[in-house]
Amino acid sequence: MNATIDLMKAHRSIRKFTDREIDDQTLKEIIAAAQGAATSHFVQAYTVIRVKDRQTRKTIARLAGPQAWVEQAPVFLVFCADFNRLEVAGRMHGTTVEKGWAEQFVTATVDAALLAQNVLLAAESMGMGGVFIGGIRNEPQTVCDLLKIPDQAYPVFGMCLGWPAHDPPPKPRLPVEAVLFDDRYPEAHDPAMLDEYDRITNHYYLHRNSNLRDETWTRQMADFMGKVIRPHMKAFLERKGFFLK
Repeated sequence: MNATIDLMKAHRSIRKFTDREIDDQTLKEIIAAAQGAATSHFVQAYTVIRVKDRQTRKTIARLAGPQAWVEQAPVFLVFCADFNRLEVAGRMHGTTVEKGWAEQFVTATVDAALLAQNVLLAAESMGMGGVFIGGIRNEPQTVCDLLKIPDQAYPVFGMCLGWPAHDPPPKPRLPVEAVLFDDRYPEAHDPAMLDEYDRITNHYYLHRNSNLRDETWTRQMADFMGKVIRPHMKAFLERKGFFLK
């Protein structure tokens, strides 16, 4: 329909990068553009940390998977949901700041996610690529220790950015009819639609240009939902001052 929509539909995760660097001014312009994202109550409850130290990158790459591209990408960013700046604002006006509410956790996490999606989209508009790294939540306290992330902030995910050194095809998403409904939640999700989507995703996995495998979306999701992922997160978030009330 237009160049922006074409760019959004063409998204794919990039995990191999050329040696070309991203200069400081370009990165700042990307972040500034991304700050145009919506933010609940204008709180802007996020902080972005660019990890430049090679040993820190190597450690994070190991604990995140390992995921070698964390160490290899020209830029690696950690997106934090963060209420510390807001606490300073409260003190400036003599306000006792409320802490620990679930709504605050949701607000800050959503703000960080919206910002990060805009970062990746802005980078892709310039010919770059990247990939989100949720694996930093494997050992979130270690990431906090390495990056000196205080209480009232936590690392939501990382992001590798750089100039693509490979050209993977976009991964097919669910059909719009599976996620868009009018006026009310559907009485049931259509198994026939999921069967057809399984056929599409299976063809994708069998014919993409690397890491071929006989896989379907519903099988992946059954495996994913059949095990506990990162059970430490609730206790970690409570220690960081989130999700207490």
